[in-house]
Amino acid sequence: MTVNMIRMAVGVESLDHFRQLIESRIEHGDNGPFFITTTRFTPRRAEELLDGGSLYWIVKRAVRVRQRFLDIRTVDTEEGGTRCELVLYPTMILTQPRRRRPHQGWRYLKPDDAPPDLARLGGGVAEGDDLPDTLAEDLRTLGLL
Repeated sequence: MTVNMIRMAVGVESLDHFRQLIESRIEHGDNGPFFITTTRFTPRRAEELLDGGSLYWIVKRAVRVRQRFLDIRTVDTEEGGTRCELVLYPTMILTQPRRRRPHQGWRYLKPDDAPPDLARLGGGVAEGDDLPDTLAEDLRTLGLL
């Protein structure tokens, strides 16, 4: 059964800022480009995450974007401990903004609880993508986008 993960994008000011951060950290491997983010603990449900799951990012107090999992691996640190590398496809899939309270670390997210992709809602590039994040979110909330 597929499960997703949700995590805060700490220090990220906007989707454009997040996009710049991702692009600056893209690596290239045998299977193409990827992006790595690290976390302290390896998820116990890693197999379910890798079975089509995504990492949903909270940007400015709302879930706004997701990235699909490519791999999850545990690596040794120089200090003698371990860390978990979440290997993601670098493609950012915009989601319908959904407010979330801040939390520390990450949480599992059931597929039924995940916000829908904007492209799925509008069929292609979503309206409002060229507007500032807060304005686009306000217009969607009012039902104008």
